[in-house]
Amino acid sequence: MESRKKTSKGPTTVYSLGHDTLCMIFSLLDLFDLVRSTLVCKSWYLFSSSSSNPKRVAFYRNTVINGSKLLHIWYYKHQLRSTGLSNMPTISGELLKIHPEEQALEYHRLGLQEGAIHIDQWKGHSIGVDHCSMKMGLILTGGGDKVIRLWSSESYKVLEEHLVPDRSRVIDFDFDECKIVGLIGTQLCIWRRQGRRSIFPSSEGTFAKGLCMRYADPEAVVGCEDGAARVFDMYNQKCSQIIRMHAGPLTCLCLTDSQMIISGSSAGRITISGLSGDGPLATMRAAPSLTGIRTLCFNPRSHLVFAGTNAGHALCWDIRMMRSLWETRVSPNVVFSMQHQRNDVSSLVVGGIDGILRVMNQDTGEVVSRCIIDGTSSSSLQTHGIVQRKRGRRISEDTQLDQIPKSARPPITCLAVGMKKVVTTHNGKNIRLWRFSF
Repeated sequence: MESRKKTSKGPTTVYSLGHDTLCMIFSLLDLFDLVRSTLVCKSWYLFSSSSSNPKRVAFYRNTVINGSKLLHIWYYKHQLRSTGLSNMPTISGELLKIHPEEQALEYHRLGLQEGAIHIDQWKGHSIGVDHCSMKMGLILTGGGDKVIRLWSSESYKVLEEHLVPDRSRVIDFDFDECKIVGLIGTQLCIWRRQGRRSIFPSSEGTFAKGLCMRYADPEAVVGCEDGAARVFDMYNQKCSQIIRMHAGPLTCLCLTDSQMIISGSSAGRITISGLSGDGPLATMRAAPSLTGIRTLCFNPRSHLVFAGTNAGHALCWDIRMMRSLWETRVSPNVVFSMQHQRNDVSSLVVGGIDGILRVMNQDTGEVVSRCIIDGTSSSSLQTHGIVQRKRGRRISEDTQLDQIPKSARPPITCLAVGMKKVVTTHNGKNIRLWRFSF
């Protein structure tokens, strides 16, 4: 009997798929997912010519995403739906120069301002949750139940759970791919992702009263009631700088990519300092009639800093020119939180005590959309609990707030913005993820 010759097969990879199969798969994606796919690897993005297999790259350059003009086809289909034209325009070389990031951000802007809204809600904590952060497809939440939880923004599954030290409460936190840094009571804590917790030594990590915190590896900056910003080295676990920034409490702060601290105070002032500086480099003051600064965010692309006040105002300064650009009364009461997608220079999302999720134009300060919860359409049972799907709707500028039930607009204590989505907390047990489609 003749023995059969054994053949060995290597692992099946994406390169095993044929030209037609790949094009069919990618053609089913919407613009946002198509742009995300271009970031998976070099052979999908197809702008790099370096590879261990030049023939393979040449093949994919002519067949996948950019080579097959899928981005351009999607763009023109979208344009045809918007304009009602019946014929596909001739695609010239210049018109094909579409930048994926710009298209994704435009899609994000249109979704926030005009698109359909649905809201997924689930019980995240046993006691009120009032802090949230969102990065890299992850949502971090914390509240009064002494637990910090990390969730998937797609499945709403708990990926990590970290206990807060006894008799302490979560004041503020931030995270990256390696660690979670939290301001807990009067101490700083570090939770290694999928690892143990460490607490700064009491001689270094304890201060009179911390009110806010921001983290940018390797430093965490804590804003304190005495008006000082305390800079902590995450690796040496030491306080490296104490910078006197305000005469009164330092209520909020943000960090820039150029190692600058921007902070707001209860007196309505905003100061700018370097991480290694001895004091403020510049000071900007809101109108005397305005109350304290409650929240801040900084756009590194446009160099604009946005502030929300206790009196419901939103303000914008250009830190290159050190001058005010606009001021808008967006709410009858406190603005608790505001944020934008990192590279987005068009839309700013604002939330406060009146429970209206507002979208503003970053350049002009105009409120371009006002969103509330409209009702429940369905619910599903996930492994961790029930997720309710709610509708969202937009309201006009002249809508009387007392005509809207408070169940449709619970106070927004904190929000975080991702691509086509916003996560909000409301000092209750539920977490809400607003999804915008266009």
